Amino acid sequence: MSQLPITEIDLQAYVDAALPDTRRAEVEAYLAAEPAEAERVRAYLTQKQALRSLFNPVLDEPLPESLSALASPPPTAALDRSDRPFLARWSLQRIAAGLLIALVSGLSGWLVHDRYPPAESLARASPLPRRAAVAHAVFSPDVRRPVEVSAEHEDQLVAWLSKRLGTPVRPPKLGALGYDLIGGRLLPGNVGPVAQFMYQDASGQRLTLYVSTENTSNQDTAFRFAQEGPVNVFYWIDGKFGYALSAGIDKGKLALVATAVYDQIDHK
Repeated sequence: MSQLPITEIDLQAYVDAALPDTRRAEVEAYLAAEPAEAERVRAYLTQKQALRSLFNPVLDEPLPESLSALASPPPTAALDRSDRPFLARWSLQRIAAGLLIALVSGLSGWLVHDRYPPAESLARASPLPRRAAVAHAVFSPDVRRPVEVSAEHEDQLVAWLSKRLGTPVRPPKLGALGYDLIGGRLLPGNVGPVAQFMYQDASGQRLTLYVSTENTSNQDTAFRFAQEGPVNVFYWIDGKFGYALSAGIDKGKLALVATAVYDQIDHK
């Protein structure tokens, strides 16, 4: 019997470790013969691991009292096991963990991160660094389409993002630090659009600049640092904008880049 062709569904199931042994072996043979597809799958696996690192701390957080109460049987009578509420017959912590892992496994999981409180107090003070870190973890490993508009069309990129954000926005030049612009994309923010610019150095290391206009009421303009799993983030508020620079590089090196970004901003 001839082998069934490998489909996108098979590849996604492979990334999620959801294939039976026989089919997994067929997919691995296919990837060994298709380097481009193998690189794409490796990017998906990297994204998955990065997202897990961001969200795993949530598994150690205590459940809200309102959910814990659902697991307690009524005090007035001893219920038969079959009559107990469904949530009382299962570990709520396991249910929460399962749902979280399912969200993280999908590339769209980052869209729902605001429903789960961040693990670090610094990130809790502002949603900006967490959103930027998740966006970086999702898009920076992508091999085929890390950006929507490439740096070859920077003028179109700037015009498009400026129009969507409703105010001029332009990527800083970081070539002196070894980082060249790859391009950018439009992202959904909490209440409006957000711009993301992506850079890459000669070694392939990428960093992203997240630019939001949702922080205009915040007057705290100080530089702040946050760690979200493997991603380091420097963020600050300046005039109309909130900026967050994210990368998986050393804090000191990222601080130098963040300073260069700040120096090129039109402070109005």
